[in-house]
Amino acid sequence: MQLHIRPETSNDYNAVFDLVEDAFKNEAKSDHQEQFLVERLRKSAAFMPQLSLVAEADGQLVGYILLTKIKIVNDKATAFEALALAPVAVLQRYQGKGIGAALIQAAHLEAQALDYKAIVLLGHADYYPKFGYRKASEYGIRLPFDVPDENCMVIELATGALQGVTGTVEYPAAFFE
Repeated sequence: MQLHIRPETSNDYNAVFDLVEDAFKNEAKSDHQEQFLVERLRKSAAFMPQLSLVAEADGQLVGYILLTKIKIVNDKATAFEALALAPVAVLQRYQGKGIGAALIQAAHLEAQALDYKAIVLLGHADYYPKFGYRKASEYGIRLPFDVPDENCMVIELATGALQGVTGTVEYPAAFFE
């Protein structure tokens, strides 16, 4: 299987909607609304087209990842610009073939090229650490809602980027609509 990762275009929107819906339909810890989140985020100021990537194989879209702008705000209202990873999705019949990993690595490279220093996510505690993600609580970073500590993670895209950064993640309103 030959995999090609590229920025999403508006021509991909319908296929991405179906792909994300398929990827999460059997996920127990999902509200099964991720495809609608993607649509809302595309319309928000937090959206950057170069951080919305698709993976193609066998003549179709098989994977998708989206990074959007967020802030980590401390108790003195100082904000640190970062990114949120949500979602990463792979068609069910293509899962377990390294497509999600390839998308995550490509997204990290693109984020670094845009000079972003960190990415925050809410995800599977046993999947993301292999890419360098660590518990956000280790940095004094928390999400604005109650979720298990092991599922709140962050990665530094530059060594020491989160030194002295603490606070609460401030998501775009599109995450909560």
